[in-house]
Amino acid sequence: MKAVVLNRSVANQLEIKNVEKPKVGEGEVIVQVKAGALNHRDEWCRQGLYPNLKDGVILGSDGAGVVVELGEGVDSSWLKKEVIINPSLNWGEDERVQVKEYKILGMPDNGTLAEFINIKTDRLHEKPSHLSWEEAAALPLGGLTAFRALMVQGRLQKDEKVLVTGFGGGVAQFAVQFAIAAGAEVYVSSSSEEKRQKALSLGVTGAFDYTNEAWVKEAIALTGGFDLIIDSAVGDTFNNLIKLANPGARIVFYGATKGNPTGFDARKVFWNQLQIIGSTMGSDKDFEAMLNFVNQHQIKPVIDHVFSLDEAVQAFDRMKAGSQMGKIVLKG
Repeated sequence: MKAVVLNRSVANQLEIKNVEKPKVGEGEVIVQVKAGALNHRDEWCRQGLYPNLKDGVILGSDGAGVVVELGEGVDSSWLKKEVIINPSLNWGEDERVQVKEYKILGMPDNGTLAEFINIKTDRLHEKPSHLSWEEAAALPLGGLTAFRALMVQGRLQKDEKVLVTGFGGGVAQFAVQFAIAAGAEVYVSSSSEEKRQKALSLGVTGAFDYTNEAWVKEAIALTGGFDLIIDSAVGDTFNNLIKLANPGARIVFYGATKGNPTGFDARKVFWNQLQIIGSTMGSDKDFEAMLNFVNQHQIKPVIDHVFSLDEAVQAFDRMKAGSQMGKIVLKG
């Protein structure tokens, strides 16, 4: 079968090559992957910026397809079922936090950027019927991360004012769509005029250019402040979020692409009773709740571009450039 494999000894750190089709084990099925989607972690693997890297591993966490082969002990009803894959592996019993053995599909285990994948049935859910293969493939990792950050860690309530920073990537896109569907008043920040306009077309109330030095003052003047802020950057801009937070607000961050802050306005945090909360991925319960929410509200992921498996290098390069608006999808 054809697959996208990490190989840091070649120029693009990727190979699109024929590899042995996986064999089905007990309790597993073979899924013919109709579409897979990229996440930043795939590009970070290519750049050598992710832990426990192994050359020869098939990349990709997001995927959707059709069950074509059953392993021993698997109910026959799975055969030919259209499924979406939960990439969260071994969360554990504690809903509050994942166990040390937790992993994400696609590194160090073979992932979804291939024509077939073998996987346990407890990672599979029925594909939402209102989604195309490309849309279904775009949902799992980003949708799960956004849902937990917003609904579980952030405890979003209807009519709250929400700011989602860095709009344009998959998680931020889902956070915006979920928050709007939940009845929040949603705002975004982005350095791209195109992405700000896209956010407005999705139904956000306002969009701010964070490269404008006056954006924090403008946001406070317009909104009065935010009850919940969803962020993935942190870095030296984190104090801006503290300034934007209403008393008693929650700031949830699911990444730190700008690193640790060199300064921290601790006095404003304690005086305003702010809650700063970390979040990553989500439990099986979170994934089921996210899928139910997507089905209930008929939410469709925004697709940036669809590439073939043979065009994987171009797809990864687009991810690296950061110019995408929505999810980048690979179709077999």
